Formats: sequence, structure tokens, C-alpha cells
Amino acid sequence: MFSCDICGETVTSAPDMKAHLNAHLENGVICPFCKLSGVNYDEMCFHIETAHFEQSELERNFQRNHTMQYRTSDNKRDNTLQCRMEVNSRLPSACASNHPRSSAQNLSKDGALKHKTCCSENLTESRKFQKSRGKQSDRTKIKGPIYETMYGPPECPFCGKIEICSQDMETHVKTKHANLLDTPLGDCDQPLYHCPMCGLSCTNYHILQEHVDLHLEESNFRQGMDSVQCSRDLELAHQLQQEEDRKRHSEESRQEGEEFQKLQRQYGLDNSGGYKQQQLRNMEIEVSRGRMHASEFHRRKADMMESLAIGIDDGKTRTSGIIEALHRYYQNAAAEVRQVWLSAAVDHFHSSSGDKGWGCGYRNFQMLLSSLLQNDAYNDCLTGMSIPCIPKIQTMIEDAWKEGFDPQGASQLNNRLQGTKAWIGACEVYTLLTSLGVKCHIIDFHKSTGPLGTHPRLFEWILNYYSLEREGNPKVVCTSKPPIYLQHQGHSRTVIGIEERKNRTLCLLILDPGCPSREMQKLLKQDAEANSLKQLRKFVGNLKHQQYQIVAVEGVLSPEEKVGD
Repeated sequence: MFSCDICGETVTSAPDMKAHLNAHLENGVICPFCKLSGVNYDEMCFHIETAHFEQSELERNFQRNHTMQYRTSDNKRDNTLQCRMEVNSRLPSACASNHPRSSAQNLSKDGALKHKTCCSENLTESRKFQKSRGKQSDRTKIKGPIYETMYGPPECPFCGKIEICSQDMETHVKTKHANLLDTPLGDCDQPLYHCPMCGLSCTNYHILQEHVDLHLEESNFRQGMDSVQCSRDLELAHQLQQEEDRKRHSEESRQEGEEFQKLQRQYGLDNSGGYKQQQLRNMEIEVSRGRMHASEFHRRKADMMESLAIGIDDGKTRTSGIIEALHRYYQNAAAEVRQVWLSAAVDHFHSSSGDKGWGCGYRNFQMLLSSLLQNDAYNDCLTGMSIPCIPKIQTMIEDAWKEGFDPQGASQLNNRLQGTKAWIGACEVYTLLTSLGVKCHIIDFHKSTGPLGTHPRLFEWILNYYSLEREGNPKVVCTSKPPIYLQHQGHSRTVIGIEERKNRTLCLLILDPGCPSREMQKLLKQDAEANSLKQLRKFVGNLKHQQYQIVAVEGVLSPEEKVGD
């Protein structure tokens, strides 16, 4: 018995099968499983082999079993084998799946039969392993077409339900399990759900949710890895920042130390000695350079030691008679000046080799004290006092600190001035005068009050200070007002008067400790010229420091004021 692989019909002999196959070739080939048509023989064989693998194998098994039932004699068996051998002897060597379509169309009817028989037997032999997996059916009851009777009742691969025929099973799968099919077979209008991350389309929302969860798990994993890496980066950055901060703090500490040492040296707090040590060292330098004889060195040294012992200035830097000389000059000259106010008599003291570079505050105090000593109004508080030398002034300030004056200033200078080159300013001068019983005030001009950083209000205040004692309208007014201590950053000077020009501009008259005695001596000449006053005159445009302080003396402290201080 021979069975047609195309339609399933059985015949008893090879010639009948050949004629049957020729009829297929003439009438067209139709798939016995899915009724596919419109293809040639080779394509149909390839279709059956790939799309209906299990059905084809089961059908062949059934045909083989069915054929064996009719082989009851050796003659029939030999005839059947002989027919197969004749057919096989004329079959091509390659199977239909390996033939191009053009060659399949050129096959003769004989070649097609041989080729089809070859494919059928080769497929049967190559798939014998399916028997061990339980794919073969031993059902013998035949109902309907041959390709249905071979399988028996089909079973649903998803839920296990058994249907009578394959059409019912197909309907069951399409209706009950359409959401599990790769390509939706149900309603074409069924909504699709799109993955927001990769664009995948799904017909089942739960499947899409599981798909998205996979995306999220992968994203969380990556985020976790990124978080670990970020944590490591932050830790490294923190370590680098700490190292940078440590280096910066170390560099700042070094710079602060250098600045502090520089300020210590600048303000004389570096333990390099004081007035005595500097004076001796400078005299030794003069001797070594041949500018001073050894005998002169010993004479000056003896005078200095005597002055330090009694605490009185030796007067070698002192210039007296300056106010009288200025009064005479303004009376006879200075036509551009409308009016001028002069302080009480005052002596000029300039810095010596012992205090050069740091002694201006002490020298200005000597100038102010020289004026107070010549004023009878201060005799009670300054009785028996002379102009002290710089080391003596340092001792007097330390004594005032011990009495409780200016504790903050004392702490800033480590409560020590003797034997140092420490600078003093308006606060120390105020402290010392107050401790002596002199009434005075500190006035701050802490910011500019005019264009280009000028301080016109400072000039106005000094004008009011001196002009209060105006009597009449003389050109030169010699007041009883003491000089004014003027402090700014890095230097201090003494104001001894003020001019009012005919153009209403103001000009201060200032004594500078940095001006040597030989220059001041020029003012004492009878024929002093205007050029001699250049170093005294300071206009508004000449004072442009950021801030100024002045110490103005206003009398003597009363007993009540002394107790209050």
C-alpha cells in the first residue's frame, strides 16, 4: 500500500501512486494539513517538512503500520520492495528543500514522483527518534480524513483540553488563548500596549507589566552600580578636598606666621631690643665706617647712659621757638593767607638714630608735652616734670596700664613696652595723658568725607578747635590751645595751626618727627621764605589716608573725673 503525502489517499501499487502524483502535478498541489495551494511540488514538500513536522511523521508511521497489515506473504513483500527499489533507483540525490525553485519547476512528472518518494522516506528515517519521546499514536479507529484519524483527539498545548478534531482545537486556541499567541489571532481591534522604554507592543497588559518590570530591574541594577561608583567618587573627592584644605590651611598658617613676624618686626615686638640697643648699634656702624671717632662714640654713649638713667631726653633733637618764628612770618608776608590760627608754644622733636623707623608716636608726645609744660594751666598736674626720654615714656605707659588704663591696648602689646621698638598711637597717648591728669579726647574720622578720598571735615573740626578763642579779626591769632596729636596708618604728626586762604581753602600747619632739625632751623631765620613752610603746610588734597584719629587736649581733669576714669 502506498499513501500520497499530498492528499493522504492510499493506493496498492507504485504505478498507481505514480499516476496519482502526476494528477497532482497537473491539477496543482494542495497541502493536506492546512490546504495551502499555488506552490510547486518542491515548495510544498518543504512546507510540509517545516510547518507540519509532527503531523507528517505521525502519518508516515500510521502508513507504515497499515502497510504491514497487508504484507501477509513473502511474494507481496518482495513485490513491494521491488517497486520501492525501482522508484528509488530513479530518485535524485538531493531532497526537495535543497533544490532551487527554478530547477523544481523543470522537473518531469517522473522526476517529481521519484523526488517526492525520496523526501518521504528520508523524512521518515531522520525522525525515528520521535518514537522515543512518545509522539507516535497507536490509535486504530479511523474517522474522517487520513490526517485526522492518525492523531486521535487533539490536546490543547496551553490548558490540556481535548477536542474532537483539529478545527475545534484551532477555534479553541484562537478564542481562549489568543493573548498567548505570538501574533494576535482574535479581534483585529484588540488594543495594544506599548512599552515606554523600548517600544515593544503587547496585547496583554500583565505581560507588558512583567516586561517593564524587567526593564526596571535592569535600571535599578545599573543605578545601584552607578550609586556605588558615585559613592566611591564622592569619597575620593572628599579625600582630595580634605587634602586640598589641609594644604591650604597649612599655607595660610605659614603666611599668617610670616605676616605676624613681619608685623612683630614692623611694630617692634620681635625682641630685637629697644632704643638703647638700636642707638649703640648705629653708633658702632658709624665708627666702623669711619664717620665717627672712637672717642666721640664713647662720649655719646656716656651721655646716652646718663639720659636713660635719669629718664630725661637729652634735647639733641629738639628745636624751640617755632611758633614765634611763624607769627613773625605771617605778620610780614603770606599775602595769600586771609587768617591763620597758631597753637600755644611748642618744641619740635625729630627721631634720632635710636628710634628711627618706630619712634614717631613718642616724639609727637614729647612735642605735645613740651607745649603743656609751657602752659601755666597744666602746672598742677605736671609739676616738676621734664621731657622724658623714649624709654622713660615706655615705662610711664606701662605704669598707666598697671593702674587699669586701657587694658585692651595693654593686652595687644603684651603689657610690655620697655626694651622694645613697639609703636604707640593715639590710644597710648590718650592713656598716658589721662594718667597724668590731663583731660583729652580721641576723635575718629573713620571714612572719607570729600571727593577723591579727602577729609574736609577733619579740617573744619581743627578750624573750630582753634578759632573758638578768636578776638577781633587779626590776621595772626596765637591761641592758648595745645597742639593736636594726628594719627593715621603707619605714622603720626602734630598739628600746630591752620590757615584760611583768601579763596576760603584751608591748610594745616603740621610738625613731622621725620623732619630733621636742620630743616626746622630754617624757619627760625629772620628772612624765612615761603619755601621754608612747604614741609609744614598740608592742604585737603594732601591728606588721603583711609581714616584719621586725633587726640585733642581740653584742660585738666577734675577730682571727680579722675575718680570716674
